[in-house]
Amino acid sequence: MSAMPLLELRDVGRTFSAGIFSRRRVRAVAGVSFELAGDRPEVFAVIGESGSGKTTLARMILGAIAPTAGLILFRGRDLRSLRSSHDRLDFMRAVQPIFQNPFEAFNPLKRVDRYLYASARRFAAAAGIAEAERLADTALHQVGLTLAEVKGRFPHELSGGQLQRSAIARALISRPSLIVADEPVSMIDASLRMTVTNLFRSLRDQLGVSIVYITHDLATAYYVSDRIIIMRKGEVVERGDAAEVLRAPRHPYSILLKDSVLSIEGANGGDATPSHATT
Repeated sequence: MSAMPLLELRDVGRTFSAGIFSRRRVRAVAGVSFELAGDRPEVFAVIGESGSGKTTLARMILGAIAPTAGLILFRGRDLRSLRSSHDRLDFMRAVQPIFQNPFEAFNPLKRVDRYLYASARRFAAAAGIAEAERLADTALHQVGLTLAEVKGRFPHELSGGQLQRSAIARALISRPSLIVADEPVSMIDASLRMTVTNLFRSLRDQLGVSIVYITHDLATAYYVSDRIIIMRKGEVVERGDAAEVLRAPRHPYSILLKDSVLSIEGANGGDATPSHATT
């Protein structure tokens, strides 16, 4: 008997009102379905340009907004049934976000380590500062940092790469099963993008964390993802194994996306190996 899916989307859609006094409805997402296995962690990429609906989809998976059609199930439970504060907290422990701009994820007037301690207390029940520091340091080590490097420092005192890795460490403190990463490398220097995408591979392989990787960047999606969907105007136009789809896309929009960048392999320096390839 196969394990219950970790995450399942069934014909999910979301429409918004065009304005307070307007009856016109705007369809952001329509009929999206996929699932992530409960017994096999993976990096699942959602690819699309601005306006494709991918960020709206991410917000629905995180429970920030509800779908207007279809179902989203986490470990078999409809997200709409998570009404109590206890249920919501359990869900937030298991499903953590990583946002696009790390400098917007942290208050510039608040020290970075304070965010880590707060997460340790809220999601890992740290009883005191010593335990919170230990949990923070463990999570930071998992992303290639240490507490000594960030302790007492404000966001502007860290590089973009250090701050994004700190954000990932913050997400890891609760030991999540799923991370939803919305354009996590688009605001950091190109030389650091492979560091972050390599980190996602490590989280999958070593910690067993599944990742929904929201991106417009075909090169990093090819490098890090096991499976992908490509979205256009709220709909999925292509899906499948990442290497197969991105090497030989079939839908005209997917072909256009591929043709709009240089060789996918070349964008990674010519020697990148897809995360699902045998090494």
